[in-house]
Amino acid sequence: MPRRIHLALNTADNYPLAYFLTFTTYGTWLHGDNRGSVDPAHAAFDSAVLEPNASREETIRAHLGHQPVILEASLRTAVEEAIRDRCRFRGWTLEALNVRTNHVHAVIAALVSPERILSQLKSRATRCCREEGLIGAEQPMWTRHGSTRYLWTEDDIERACSYVAESQGPDLPRTRAVRVTKEL
Repeated sequence: MPRRIHLALNTADNYPLAYFLTFTTYGTWLHGDNRGSVDPAHAAFDSAVLEPNASREETIRAHLGHQPVILEASLRTAVEEAIRDRCRFRGWTLEALNVRTNHVHAVIAALVSPERILSQLKSRATRCCREEGLIGAEQPMWTRHGSTRYLWTEDDIERACSYVAESQGPDLPRTRAVRVTKEL
């Protein structure tokens, strides 16, 4: 039995039950990084990530137009509140959320494209942080796009939520990973 009635309807309209979204802060995860990355030539489903390349990473770092963005406690809190607010406003179901120092993970059920969700979450978070004076008017906060994984089954959602809430390392000061799913 699905957790939420609307989730059961999503697949009939060719929408997944939810999306697992990840996006990174500006300048903190560059192409060539040891953790791997994806560029347009490696963006196809199931394609390999870029191999580590220190030279490429340093070249990109040297050409950054602004300082990298590290989300300290007040920024993480503002980003988390902005994401929750945007989900409530749009009627999206926020299943799990974890705002880290250089990236955000969210599991969201919505009847819109994941690209639209990413765009709106990043835009709202940036606006809120600027309004609170936490980031400068010209400082970019996020890298372009992000990871958008489609979750087609309840098991997919459960695994993604567990990863978001339990596999990111210790909780950070003033924020905590949260599974926000409530049974009907």
